[in-house]
Amino acid sequence: MNELREVEVVVVGAGQAGLSGAYHLSRTGFAPERDFVVLDHSPGPGGAWQFRWPSLTYGKVHGMHALPGMELTGADPRRPSSQVIAEYFAAYERAFDLRVRRPVDVHAVREGTGGRLLVETSEGVWSTRALINATGTWDRPFWPRYPGQDTFRGHQLHTARYPGPEWFARRRVVVVGGGASGTQHLLELAPFAAATTWVTRRPPVFREGPFDEDAGRAAVALVEERVRQGLPPRSVVSVTGLPLNDAIRQGLADGVLDRRPMFDRITPDGVEWNDGRRVEADVILWATGFRPVIDHLAPLRLREPGGGIRVEGTRAVADPRVHLVGYGPSASTIGANRAGRAAVRDIRRLLRERDAEPLAA
Repeated sequence: MNELREVEVVVVGAGQAGLSGAYHLSRTGFAPERDFVVLDHSPGPGGAWQFRWPSLTYGKVHGMHALPGMELTGADPRRPSSQVIAEYFAAYERAFDLRVRRPVDVHAVREGTGGRLLVETSEGVWSTRALINATGTWDRPFWPRYPGQDTFRGHQLHTARYPGPEWFARRRVVVVGGGASGTQHLLELAPFAAATTWVTRRPPVFREGPFDEDAGRAAVALVEERVRQGLPPRSVVSVTGLPLNDAIRQGLADGVLDRRPMFDRITPDGVEWNDGRRVEADVILWATGFRPVIDHLAPLRLREPGGGIRVEGTRAVADPRVHLVGYGPSASTIGANRAGRAAVRDIRRLLRERDAEPLAA
C-alpha cells in the first residue's frame, strides 16, 4: 500500500499553465519533490501539443507564447508543432529541474485533515496545503448530440483526433463548428475532399483590423466575467471573432467557407434540415471545442448552480486552497503564464497567513 506523502503544493497537469506554476514555485523557494510535486497524466512532455495533428506545423501556430524564463528559438517552421513544442517543454523541465511525474492519473481531490487536501492518484495519495489545477481541456472534447446521430453509417471525428487532410481524400465532409479549428480544418482538407459543407449554430463573426493589446484585454475581461459568475467559461475566440486574414479571405472567395445554419438531424447517409434540404456525407467532423477537465474536483463541491466554478483571479471562491490556471480567461499561452505566476503569489500569501495563525486553545 502506498504511503501518504505530504507536500505544500500539488500541481496537476504539465502543459503551459502547469509548467508556469511549477516554475514560479521553484523560483520563489519551493523545492521540487520536497515542497511541491507536478503530476501529469500524459506519456511525455508537451501538454496537449503532443497530440496535435502532423499537418499543424510550427509555422502555422498562432500565439504560442514562450514559457517563463526560457525562450523557444531556432525552431524549424516546417516541423510538426507536436514535435517542436514537446521538445521545448522537455528541455524546459530539465533546465529548471521540475521533476514532473508521469504518467500519473489524478482520480479525485478530497477534503483531508488539518486543513489539507488529499489528491488521490494512480500512484498513491498526496496530502497538500494548496492545489494548482492545470488540467486544460484537451481530454474532454465536446460532442453535441443530434437526432439520428447513432444511425450515421460514415465516420464521425472530433478535432481531438483529426488525422490530417490526406485522410479526407475523395470523401464528402461536413465540418461542424464556427471557431478557429473549424475554419482551419476546412481550408486544409478542402483540396483533398470530394465535397465540403460548413455548418455552425451561429453565423460566424469575422474580425477585421489589428487585434491590439486593448482589444485583447477587453476580450479576456468578457470571459473572466463569466467565471466570476460561476458560469462555464467560453473561449476567447468566441468573443473576439475570427481574424479575417488572407487565408480566410481566399476561403470565402472560393466558397469553401460558405456557411450554412446548423442541421436539424443526422441520417444514415448525411444530414438534413427541417426545410427539406439535405447533404450526403461520408464524414462528420466535429470542430465543436472542448470543456474543462475538472471532474476530479467534484468531491470538493466547487461548481456553482450555473455549471462552472466561480473564480476570482485564479482562486476558486468556494475553496481558496484551489487555484485554476489555464481555465477561462487564462486558457491561452500568455494567459497561462500570467495565471501561473498569480496563483503562486496567492498561495504564498495564503500559506504565510495560515502559518501565522495562533494555535487554538
